[in-house]
Amino acid sequence: MKKLLYGIFFILFIVIFLYVNNHWLVVSKHVFESEKVPANFDGLRIVQVSDLHDALFGNNQQKLIAKVKDTNPDYIFITGDVIDSNRYDLKQSLQAVKGLVELADVYYVLGNHEVASNKVSEIYEALSSLGVHVMANESTVLERDGERLAIIGIEDPLMGRSTEEMLELATAYVPEDMLKLLLAHRPEVFSTYVNQGIDLVFSGHAHGGQVRIPGMGGLVAPGQGLFPKFTAGFYEEERTKMVVSRGLGNSSVPYRIFNLPEIIVMDLKKK
Repeated sequence: MKKLLYGIFFILFIVIFLYVNNHWLVVSKHVFESEKVPANFDGLRIVQVSDLHDALFGNNQQKLIAKVKDTNPDYIFITGDVIDSNRYDLKQSLQAVKGLVELADVYYVLGNHEVASNKVSEIYEALSSLGVHVMANESTVLERDGERLAIIGIEDPLMGRSTEEMLELATAYVPEDMLKLLLAHRPEVFSTYVNQGIDLVFSGHAHGGQVRIPGMGGLVAPGQGLFPKFTAGFYEEERTKMVVSRGLGNSSVPYRIFNLPEIIVMDLKKK
């Protein structure tokens, strides 16, 4: 009888553990401090949402939307894989986006799963119709009282162009001395972002390494293999910094382990 009870408790523990690891939303806060931050943008708050993969957080994504709302964002960046190519359900994916566009201006770049679905045009059209700024190898300049910064977005390399080529297209008309914020799905090409002089990169794709080993980091990530370098948090090389979101959902591997779904909050600070 004791063995049966222990077995039941063990199974319940595993079920609860897996549920929490895949549904407990956390907010990670970071500060980007730089002399290039214009004074009128000091304190600007950007919230990053990445790799939803059709995951559900409450009815009509209300838990996710409420969590983002609580952060009081000035802008929201979505860095790819809103959908999952293995279970494509654009209507479900857009539930979150519909709520986010009511909170702040939303900027989006696609991920590898959008490309793999072969429905990029449909996704772009749907997002644009909701008021999302779709950044397809392009840039836009934000201005406050005469001071400016650039938001840049590139597509996934699966679209047929190299990361370097896409960045050159996107930054062609951005002044060298202007603060450059980049939305780019893949973190493993960090060196290219560095070489192109990007100041701050928002990325995802790695799912936090899927399984995170306490004290060590992520176990495996697409494009990086075992014990990947870029899975979560802040990275810095020369003058470029990159924040990598652990993301929200899952794809071919259905569970996260020691890897809670994450929303990133980034505050800009004038140095």
